Amino acid sequence: MSVHEECGVFGVIADHPIDAAGLCYCGLYALQHRGQESCGIVVCDDGLFFSHKDLGLVGDVFSRDALASFPPGTMAVAHTRYGTTGKTSRANCQPIEVNHQKGRMALSHNGNLSNAAELRSALELGGAIFHTSSDTETIAYIVTRERLAAPSIEEALSRAMNTLEGAYSLILMSPQKLICARDPHGFRPLCFGKTADGVTVVASESAALHAVGAEFVRDVEPGEILIFSHSGAVSRREHCGKKAKKLCVFEYIYFARPDSVIDGRSVHAARLKAGEILFRTHPVPADLVIGVPDSGLDAALGYSRASGIPYEIGLIKNKYIGRTFIAPEDRADRVNLKLAAVEDAVKGKRIVLIDDSIVRGTTSGHIVSLLRSAGAKEIHMRVSSPPFLHPCFYGTDIDSRDHLIACRHTVPEIAELIGADSLGFLPAESLGELAGSAEICSACFDGRYPTRIPSDTGKNRFEQKLSLRRSGQA
Repeated sequence: MSVHEECGVFGVIADHPIDAAGLCYCGLYALQHRGQESCGIVVCDDGLFFSHKDLGLVGDVFSRDALASFPPGTMAVAHTRYGTTGKTSRANCQPIEVNHQKGRMALSHNGNLSNAAELRSALELGGAIFHTSSDTETIAYIVTRERLAAPSIEEALSRAMNTLEGAYSLILMSPQKLICARDPHGFRPLCFGKTADGVTVVASESAALHAVGAEFVRDVEPGEILIFSHSGAVSRREHCGKKAKKLCVFEYIYFARPDSVIDGRSVHAARLKAGEILFRTHPVPADLVIGVPDSGLDAALGYSRASGIPYEIGLIKNKYIGRTFIAPEDRADRVNLKLAAVEDAVKGKRIVLIDDSIVRGTTSGHIVSLLRSAGAKEIHMRVSSPPFLHPCFYGTDIDSRDHLIACRHTVPEIAELIGADSLGFLPAESLGELAGSAEICSACFDGRYPTRIPSDTGKNRFEQKLSLRRSGQA
């Protein structure tokens, strides 16, 4: 529950002018869970780009007037952001737009480059001037540089992929093409589909395809470049199969919507399996099972089905509090505003409480306290992921071990700190069973990184004071 969201990317292309901005608006709404800092849409109308980007939620940024300002277009690319590199600012809103000698380009990116710092340093030494602190601009610079000599924008992207390391699912729009690409490890999801009237839709998750009436066609394969134009679709596979597939397992645990299917695996089914595994490995006598909304609910249902213990709605989430809400400084007050216990359901009961993760432990402690105050007799917490022990360099907002409670305390100690009667985590060796595949990245749990480990991992590493950067403290 305490781990932050990923970004969401979305794009459309048709052989005739359509309400491209309206489709993107609906697609971004379906991907809002992946990022709530900022959002943006860029529409292509016969080679001209029209854009609107700002901080805030999709419904706040895109008013009726903002959407009406877009002309009909044959293509569009969109983005909703939670930043794991770079601060929250208008400059970091995506899609990033570039004007260069070979034409225009708009780029949306989900993921995190593990070699962003060294790539950016080399570009700056070569005279590049950066306007954002996002690693997405680094990708745009490299593609633009390669485009000067490459015969096409897709060839430039392919050449750029030779130097990019880490996680990136991209949608790139030129005046005539919509191009999507997934890194060779396939850390982050990406798929495409078609509407009944022939509009091609690309999105981070299949749930966003369904939101605009598109039928899922398939996932973009790790390393694949797909080029959509008015003359059809072309797949380039020169980067496919060069590296082991490593889809981030946290997509199944937390990031994705439960109604999405990622690489052939239902997210809902994965979370049900997590609950089943938790019962198998950490059974406990109890009166009811409840989940922490929203990403703990499916695992709680899975635990209930496996155990035979009744599933109950014990916590209610205030759906109207988003990241734009000015929250109190005290974390307990924020939890009380966001969640409420159903006293009639939990009073006097022995409860199995299911959540997706524990990072610092403070939020878990407040939820346990909330249930105690509502009269719960016993609270046995079960977590549908293993303990976080290592930083993530691929998009999950854990850039160091400093605040990870599992790095400083044993499981019994964590249980005592959060006030639970018992605590059980999903065993790390069960992650492949949860995901339905061993082709996953679980480095934040086991420390087995698929790429080189970067030397500088701070989220705001490109925004540190010069004195800190020069002294090596940042």
